[in-house]
Amino acid sequence: MFLFAVAMLGSFASAAQVLRVAAAANLQAVITVLQKDFKQRSGVDIEPIVGSSGKLVAQIKNRAPFDVYLSADMAFPESLFKDGFSAKAPVVYALGNLIICSSKDIGFERWERVLLTPNVKKVALANPAVAPYGAAAEELLKTKGIREDIKSKVVYGESISQVNTYITTGVVDVGFTTQALICDPANKTKLYWKAIDPNTYTPIRQGMVILKKGPPTQTPKSFTGIY
Repeated sequence: MFLFAVAMLGSFASAAQVLRVAAAANLQAVITVLQKDFKQRSGVDIEPIVGSSGKLVAQIKNRAPFDVYLSADMAFPESLFKDGFSAKAPVVYALGNLIICSSKDIGFERWERVLLTPNVKKVALANPAVAPYGAAAEELLKTKGIREDIKSKVVYGESISQVNTYITTGVVDVGFTTQALICDPANKTKLYWKAIDPNTYTPIRQGMVILKKGPPTQTPKSFTGIY
């Protein structure tokens, strides 16, 4: 994800002073790094607006003045294209990886059994209605046949960033989140985690689109590579 975005920035034409980028919450650490790097390379500012993919789409459909939308899935950007908020079809810019994570060393070799034990009282998931990683986690738990068994333990976050806060502060015993959390330099909490088998949930294909905010410019095209 980092390498892809940095490569895009290298060819950026500074046709605008500010590029407003609506970014899914799982990109919070990434967009901060890109914001600094982009400014150094081009002199152009990125103004990031970070939130759950679904809530950002709602804002866009209410005419929020964003230039580019980076989602945590393809369904949301495809809906924007279908509804006429983008002139070009979305493209995939990254594949997301789901992990199970905790600030406690509770053991994840047989995590399905661990979640059923009394030692785990709270399990964090992002709201599946607006957060693709939450939808993937819900699908995973159903695939494993334990979704109903842990129903009383589930705590929903409004976005994956809120789930990350729940995990790193110990508000929950365990949570399902993006592997990007492990690489986030802002996180100082020691974390224990295990990557989830990608065959147990629908691939998290993350898409981006250029939005019809106003008169077309070269800036969003250069940033996304969508022409």
